[in-house]
Amino acid sequence: MDRVMNFLRHVWSAEDLRNRILITIGLLVVYRLAAHIPVPGINVAAVQELLNSGQGVGGNLVGLLDLLSGGTVSNLSVLAMGVYPYITAQIILQLLTPVIPRMQQLQQEDPTRYRETQERWTYYLAVPMAALNGFGQINIILSQFTAGSSPLTFTLGWNLPTITMIIAMTGGTMFAIWLGELISEYGLRKQGLSLIIFAGIVSRVPFNIATMLSDEQTRVQSMIVFVILITLMVLAIVYVQQGRRNVPVMYPGRRIGNRQSMPVRGSLPLQINMAGMIPIIFAQSILTFPAIIAGFFQNSETPWVAQTAREIGNFFGGQSPWYALVFFLMVVLFTFFYTTVLFEQQNYGEALKRQGAQIPGITKGAPTQKYLNKVLSRITLVGAVFLGLVAVLPFIIQFTNLIPIANRLSILSTGLLIVVGVVRDTFAGLDAELKLRGYSDTLLVK
Repeated sequence: MDRVMNFLRHVWSAEDLRNRILITIGLLVVYRLAAHIPVPGINVAAVQELLNSGQGVGGNLVGLLDLLSGGTVSNLSVLAMGVYPYITAQIILQLLTPVIPRMQQLQQEDPTRYRETQERWTYYLAVPMAALNGFGQINIILSQFTAGSSPLTFTLGWNLPTITMIIAMTGGTMFAIWLGELISEYGLRKQGLSLIIFAGIVSRVPFNIATMLSDEQTRVQSMIVFVILITLMVLAIVYVQQGRRNVPVMYPGRRIGNRQSMPVRGSLPLQINMAGMIPIIFAQSILTFPAIIAGFFQNSETPWVAQTAREIGNFFGGQSPWYALVFFLMVVLFTFFYTTVLFEQQNYGEALKRQGAQIPGITKGAPTQKYLNKVLSRITLVGAVFLGLVAVLPFIIQFTNLIPIANRLSILSTGLLIVVGVVRDTFAGLDAELKLRGYSDTLLVK
């Protein structure tokens, strides 16, 4: 505890760090205030009643969207989509780089220009994706209501109220992205979008705890289960996220005058979970797309078309046990795919060859990259299965009814994985800043 207090005291005593922290807090307050602004033409009370009825606060797609957006879906806020359209666009462009020769060449020859080009096109792609997601999200929510009831004060279609609603939601997403960029520039560096997502998830915790405590019959049981599960999940997440395989590497000695130093033995750390939260986010985005398309046909005048659309919407809305299996497989497969893409772009085989370094017993260049790919595939299996289990844990709890308060444990798994990751990255960043200022005795993150 003394070490933590010493760390916080040094952070607060550094004027520039203190100012950046205060700016970050101020921008997050602005974000949370804007999250309570509803889109025009919506009955917020009807949507909140739907979610509070137990149909999905942590179980189905609407509940998961509400969790990751920090309750903005239940309010149908202008920030209901958060920054996820931007993140999805960023992932898509990153995955397209290896298959577009011009982008791959630009990445190798001019990394700075490549990052600028990718960032610019990410903004361009985020706008139409936000508009499509906004319209699809409204359709998904409408599909949860019975015939004759709707939270909208107008008929959804190609009319002015619908266009106004989509523009408002798209503008809200871009506003959230802008706040994240401000945090990265003037607040805690490189943490803007992560802190925006973090603030949304954490904001739901007091509401969930208050709801659990409101039931006198299950109050004690709920809190005990909540604390135990949160503790176990945090330990598991930290343990896996910290997991690494250190591959031994021999670096050549340096010539100093007429003397040649001995080779240096080092290591190349390969993370068990190199992909982070990206596979879950992208798998969720892909599985949401069929529900969005089906939402366009649920009010069709042709009975079999409407029925098929409703069944597709229910399945991809998380209301079928088979959805959890599909979600698990998607997360596992995409973890392997995304990790492979990232690792191939880094090309450690050629990088080590240029440095004159070599893995003992492995030929330099392409054989080294092949060996590292083999090692990475083995350790990624553990990370991929862990991410898959994390993603489907809320569905397992809901469908098996293992816990009576399952609909109030939405901070678990997916949300908690984001929270733990952001907290660790934030403290690691602050710790690095303090090390530059000579406070080497205040290390908090190792």
